[in-house]
Amino acid sequence: MTNPVLKKLMFIAIAAMFFATASSLVLAHFQVLLPSTDIISGDDDRMVDFDIIFTHPMEQGPVMHMDKPRQFGMILNGKNHDLMPTLKPVNNSGKTSYKSSYRVKSPGDHVFYITPAPYWEPLEEKYIIHYTKVIVSAFGRGGGWDAMVGMPVEIEPLVRPNGLWTGNLFRGIVRKNSKPVPFATIEVEYYNRAGDVKPPSDEFVTQLIKADANGAFAYAMPKAGWWSFAALVDGDEPMVSPAGKKVDVELGGLIWVKCTDME
Repeated sequence: MTNPVLKKLMFIAIAAMFFATASSLVLAHFQVLLPSTDIISGDDDRMVDFDIIFTHPMEQGPVMHMDKPRQFGMILNGKNHDLMPTLKPVNNSGKTSYKSSYRVKSPGDHVFYITPAPYWEPLEEKYIIHYTKVIVSAFGRGGGWDAMVGMPVEIEPLVRPNGLWTGNLFRGIVRKNSKPVPFATIEVEYYNRAGDVKPPSDEFVTQLIKADANGAFAYAMPKAGWWSFAALVDGDEPMVSPAGKKVDVELGGLIWVKCTDME
């Protein structure tokens, strides 16, 4: 007969493993919008390829299913370009992600953005919508890197997000409906594509920042590569869950920023 004390200890251990796994699954969802390059110059190939994934960047998984995005576009010199026809669904670990390609035709800062379909997170019982953007600079003709898309939640960069050295300080302002969000929470994660970063504990997976009273924040990126800044706020209106209940909505304003080692 099984020792009841041992049985109880085994149950506690299994429960602890379950909750640890569950917490890692619900922590730090990020909408990925990664271009093949963030700077085009000289004789560079003008084709920019995009990986569009909903996942956990530092842990490189799991991948969450994406329904067809509501918007995908690019702003250049104040003009909005609809890129929805360029989206191609792909099978990613059994879940739907997307790819896209865009051939750069003009100099300037290209602000690519995406509005994904709401994602239902059953473990947190809420919907998640992460409005995401990334800037690609072409042929040294900048000036539009701080152009705002006009998304419900958005980070206004105070530092040009291109041509950054590792260790540079990235600064931004969290805005909701164009107004600064005092003391907003910003989650920061590194896109650990090569898997060479081994966080010593969960606290190192997602960095947390609290904006100041003017919605401004700053972060020094310690490693070369892509970093995502996700400003999280509560939605103004609930949505209806698959079970027919009214549930909360998490809105995120994300920006992807790349830094490079100085050699």
